[in-house]
Amino acid sequence: MRAVIQRVSRARVRVNGHVTGETGPGVLVLLGVGQGDTPKEADYLLEKIINLRIFEDPEGKMNLSLLDAGGDLMVISQFTLYADCRKGRRPSFTDAAPPGEAQKLYEYFVDAARQKGMKVATGVFQAVMEVELVNSGPVTILLDSSRNF
Repeated sequence: MRAVIQRVSRARVRVNGHVTGETGPGVLVLLGVGQGDTPKEADYLLEKIINLRIFEDPEGKMNLSLLDAGGDLMVISQFTLYADCRKGRRPSFTDAAPPGEAQKLYEYFVDAARQKGMKVATGVFQAVMEVELVNSGPVTILLDSSRNF
């Protein structure tokens, strides 16, 4: 699995002009599911994301996690994180999981976050979405469950 994590002061997602998710300060996660991913990869990424110390403490240092800061979490499905652009000009998505498998792991990730007490907003799986965010910092981090980066 791959994730782009952005610390945000607020975020909103719309589908067909209707708001499906909205958050205040916290983290926006663009989440991609790859071929062969399992709940083990989802658990690893979730733990990493909610415990990353990317929020400022009273001294202004990034010492607090999302859990410490009490922030919100928005999770948006993003199969294009598995785009392979090394050949030609059209991305290949062969490394992305098929939609049915990806949706199961996406929903697993969201449910696991909620079970940990997180306030979670989402978009709609496989929908065309408009995602608005105000990146705070800016802070943007890339994660990969295979630890490629």
